[in-house]
Amino acid sequence: MKLLAVCLGRPERLPGKSFKTGIYKSAINAAVMIDSLGLVGDAVCNTKHHGGEDQAILLEGSLTLDWWADALGRDFPPGTFGENLTVEGLDNRDVAVGDRFHIGEVVIEATCARSPCNTLAVKMGDPKFLKIYTKAARPGIYCRVVNPGMVSPGDPVRHEPYAGDRVMIAEMLAAVGRNLPETERARFLAAPIGHRWRPTFET
Repeated sequence: MKLLAVCLGRPERLPGKSFKTGIYKSAINAAVMIDSLGLVGDAVCNTKHHGGEDQAILLEGSLTLDWWADALGRDFPPGTFGENLTVEGLDNRDVAVGDRFHIGEVVIEATCARSPCNTLAVKMGDPKFLKIYTKAARPGIYCRVVNPGMVSPGDPVRHEPYAGDRVMIAEMLAAVGRNLPETERARFLAAPIGHRWRPTFET
């Protein structure tokens, strides 16, 4: 695997909205510093729901973007979903909470699924996209930064699976709104999931 793209965004207004968003991201051909809060220079506008140490990086696999392109008949270049990093040869469905990605000296750890929101629907130009995204069961992957450093497009990437009981990222999104059995709830909470998601499975 390798790092196919590194994407940064600037604050921009959504069509018909008064607030700004950092979802519009473009791939850059340069080295970028990753610190505990993500890519230095990347815009995070809604800090209530985005960003923070447990959602510092949004990652997509190139195989998942290829799937979307085939399913919807349109191009899905890196940055389409507002992701920071695109990993070549990765399918989002193969990633579990606690999986780590080694990119040179940088280490990031999967923490939770990307939940579809109205901002994403506006970005995609389809008010029904939230249902389409959820049904596809290929959510983006939020990660925390375990070890900071510099990354560049083309850097080798090593996927290290979590050693404990694996809770798949797609499984997290599918569990939202369900009445989980106690055994399944305990399994979710035993994984190193992000703090914003923990209340979803605690009650």
